Amino acid sequence: MMRPSSAAYELIKEYEGPRLHAYQDSAGVWTIGWGHTGDVKRGQSITIHQAEALLALDIGIAAAAVNRHVEAPLSQNMFDALVSFTFNLGERRLAESTLLKKLNLRDYAAAAAEFGKWVKATIKGKKVTLPGLVRRRAAERAMFVNQEANR
Repeated sequence: MMRPSSAAYELIKEYEGPRLHAYQDSAGVWTIGWGHTGDVKRGQSITIHQAEALLALDIGIAAAAVNRHVEAPLSQNMFDALVSFTFNLGERRLAESTLLKKLNLRDYAAAAAEFGKWVKATIKGKKVTLPGLVRRRAAERAMFVNQEANR
């Protein structure tokens, strides 16, 4: 069972916030803190300490999902990149992804190439490429292919 390193936290924080007042993200989902969704309501406010606690909870959920679904050996960098990916997209999208299928076949290069396909959000019923997602997926891919950490 792998655990996320500080690099996973830093990557997620870089793309997520913090926002101490509830807001609707680009897809219209109510969000607070560092990308926390689910039980967020309009007008809600939290402290930075609450945001940190929600981030730790959400990263834990994403890490558990990666541990559940990935069968191939991973380096720490690969795991951290997948935690960020899953944090942003959710367990279902990871579980159903071609990225996961290729990864579990141990085709690491093909799996890495899949990150760049996850750059769209549905806005007002249309799939739109978001520059922030393009940058995030590129950062996740770069972390994934960085083999300085041992597999």
